[in-house]
Amino acid sequence: MDKEIAATLNAEGFVAARGCAFKGENVWLLRTRWGIPTVKINGTSANPDRWPDGTYSVQGAAAALGVTPQTVFDYLARGWLEGHQLTKGQPWQIELSDDRINTLRARIARNRRSKKEVA
Repeated sequence: MDKEIAATLNAEGFVAARGCAFKGENVWLLRTRWGIPTVKINGTSANPDRWPDGTYSVQGAAAALGVTPQTVFDYLARGWLEGHQLTKGQPWQIELSDDRINTLRARIARNRRSKKEVA
């Protein structure tokens, strides 16, 4: 979204600092600094557990796996979950099949058992 805004600003003849062209990063920084929110794919509503295309939100994936939303972000960073954002700041859309849910639940259960055995 920020890249598109930058392209529009450039097309209309606006320039960023030091006479440079706008980039998506410039627009993101300005929006962040001035408290201008992104346009969410679901408006101002809370994210649903599942999006209309069948993908999961972070909250929905956390509920399906029985973990916290922070753990879902960790799994995304580690590559254990696959997902995408339309652009930076947009909600995650996470691909999560029944097989993947079962695989990750089994991993979580093993980790919890091993932590209890150590304690």
